[in-house]
Order: sequence, then structure tokens, then C-alpha cells
Amino acid sequence: MKAVVQRRYGSAVLGDLDVPVPRQDEVLLEVRAAGVDMGTWHLLSGRPYLLRVIGFGFRGPKSPVPGMDVSGVVREIGPGVTGFAVGDEVFGVCSGSFAEYAVAPVSKLARKPEVLSFTEAAAVPISGGTALQALRGVHPGQRVLVLGAGGGVGSYGVQIARALGAHVTGVCSTPKVELVRELGAHEVVDYTVADFTGTYDLILDCGGHRSLSRLRKALTPAGTLVLVGSETTEPLLGGFDRALRAMALNPFVSQKLVTLMSRERGADYDELRVMIEAGAVKPAVDRTFPLSEAVDAISYVYTRRSAGKVVVTI
Repeated sequence: MKAVVQRRYGSAVLGDLDVPVPRQDEVLLEVRAAGVDMGTWHLLSGRPYLLRVIGFGFRGPKSPVPGMDVSGVVREIGPGVTGFAVGDEVFGVCSGSFAEYAVAPVSKLARKPEVLSFTEAAAVPISGGTALQALRGVHPGQRVLVLGAGGGVGSYGVQIARALGAHVTGVCSTPKVELVRELGAHEVVDYTVADFTGTYDLILDCGGHRSLSRLRKALTPAGTLVLVGSETTEPLLGGFDRALRAMALNPFVSQKLVTLMSRERGADYDELRVMIEAGAVKPAVDRTFPLSEAVDAISYVYTRRSAGKVVVTI
């Protein structure tokens, strides 16, 4: 099969690999599309170096094929699999989705929303699941601020918060203002022109560029700050030091400071499927790339110019 192959950090090429065999509780997918996010860039580049230390591979990635978001068709069932059959159209998370075939644990899959194409479905799992987990507990009438509202997680955060009945303010750059408005934000702040004001019950920070003190000042006394993005060019921690400070400070303040380590769960993707089929959430796909240009897709995501998600089609 054709696959993007990465043997060391910093480079990847299109090559040929054997079709993988599903193990216990896994299925073999014929991949139709694969989503791209900043996590994909981190694993391609090996930065921040913290990733290498915590087990992703010191000189090169443990998985030779990048990509996690996936949509496709079940072609083979592994031992112990129930709930899925050959021919089912699914979406979810696997290891090595930048390939013609990939194996995925059934615990990380759900049936593809009927109203979405494979390309759209591949844009959902990691970003949509992260936003869903970040916003659990939001109640109608609460004020929610989404920083990085025009990106992958942020675009879902705006829609999910609105679907939960919150008053949503989205913060983004000028080229993404119209998208964020179309996604349902009640207010849109172009950070190149002005900063956000007011106080919020929950802040979902997908950008990672503002200090904890600035964000805490914008929270109500009992508000919640959820840190998803901590992106900087610092090579060792990549901005994760801010997340560490939030974890250290959290026990001593009235506000709740959460560093979200999202989990990949098929149940969450099934919940998103219901919201999508009800018309409450839709993936915003900025651009697609063929498998042969997957490295270009990753580089494009790193520029942060994409409005919504980037997808590799197979």
C-alpha cells in the first residue's frame, strides 16, 4: 500500500508498506481521508523535545506513518470485534492514517455521519472531541470565550458552546472573522484590531499566547479556564510551561484552571455524530491535499493560516 513514511524526525516521504493486519479489538480500514492538526506537525518535527522524552521516540517516531484523524470503510474485522462489520463507513482515531489502509481500535471509532463526506468526517474526531471534552458542564446562558476560534478545535468550540446554550465570543485573526461568525459566534473579536473585554464563565484557549494572569482577569471568580493550545516556538517545552504553571496554581485559586489532555473515545465521536446530523455542528474544511502532498499539508497547518481544518484525501 502507499503510505507516508517517516523514519526520523524532520522528514517524510511517500513509500510502500505492507497492509497492516488487525489485532484483538481492531479493524482494518480502507482510508478515504485523514485530518491534519498541530499534533501531526509536532510528531513530524519532533518538537518540542519534551515529546521525545515522554515516550514518542527519541531519534524518530515510534509509528513510521503519521496521521491520527481518519475516515474510511471497514475492510476486515479483528478478533473480538463487535458492533462493526465489513463495509461500515466510520470515522475516528487510529495510528498511521496517512496511508491507503490503517488499523484502528474499535474503542476509538464511530459510524460516519450520513450527512458528511469522508473528507468532512476526517476533519471531526480529534478537534471536535477535544472541544466537546473541554466544554462539558457548560450551561445555557453562560458566557464562553473561545480563543483561536478560527482554528481546528476553536471552530468546534464555537459551535458546541452555542449548541449548549451559551453566549459565545470568538477571538480570531482578520481572515477568519467571517468564518467564526458563520459558525454561530454571537460576538467576534479580531485580535489584530482590538482585544476582548468583559468577563466569562469559561474560556477555551486554543491559541496559547496569552498569559495566565490576563486570562484569569477575564474569568468570573468561579469561572473555568481550559488550556488546549500552548503553542510557542520554544524548542524544549513548546509552551507547555504555561500549562504546568496552571496546574501548580489551580489548587490555590477559586477559579478552575484546566490543562486538557483530551482522550480519544468513540463514544464522544458518536455524540458528535448526533450533533452533526441534527445540524448543530458542521466541520469547517479549509483545504484538502492528496496523499502525495501530505507533508505540504502539515506545513500549511503549521503556518496557522488555515480557517478550520485541513484534510489529506486518499
